[in-house]
Amino acid sequence: MKNRVITISREFGSGGRTIGKKVAEKLGIPCYDAEIIQEMAKETGFAPDYVKEAGEYAPGSFLSSAFSNRMFGPTNEDILWEHQYKVITDLAAKGPCVIVGRNADYILKDRKDTLNVFIHADMDFRADRIVRLYGESEKSPQNRLNEKDKRRKVNYQHYTGRNWGEAKNYDLCLKSSTLGIETCADIIAEMAMGANHVEPPVTEKK
Repeated sequence: MKNRVITISREFGSGGRTIGKKVAEKLGIPCYDAEIIQEMAKETGFAPDYVKEAGEYAPGSFLSSAFSNRMFGPTNEDILWEHQYKVITDLAAKGPCVIVGRNADYILKDRKDTLNVFIHADMDFRADRIVRLYGESEKSPQNRLNEKDKRRKVNYQHYTGRNWGEAKNYDLCLKSSTLGIETCADIIAEMAMGANHVEPPVTEKK
């Protein structure tokens, strides 16, 4: 396999988690998502629900200033980042796999065998999807999506110094609302296998 490790970053509601699992099934390799949360919870002693939120999202009540208060040492988010870094690095070292979210594209940036993917989609597609998957809430689907994405963006930018969702940070960006979940998974699996690799033309010496 050309790319041993595939990272899936995604907009909330775009189907990135489902796509990641389908890619793993097609390639016969593990997909790490909830497993990362469980391992981080075990190592830190934090509750899994807390790890799930704080490990990927900036605290909702602070947003851009969420990480500014370090007068008393590292924050819980800093502690989680250190453990997240270690867990993801260790999982990637075990062998071929798919890793969903958690800034894995940045954490594994020095590896030469990764395929970093970003999944995005139209607002209507995402709104419909989260209502079907997670049900109704007091907030409108659009507000839920905007809040989740904003918190992911702040967390990512703080720990990586990069802009979340910016195309140059990824090898492949796919719009799931246009391509469909299954097609996205097929494209990623084919690229990971090197099916789309084209050799440069050979020119004869004169």
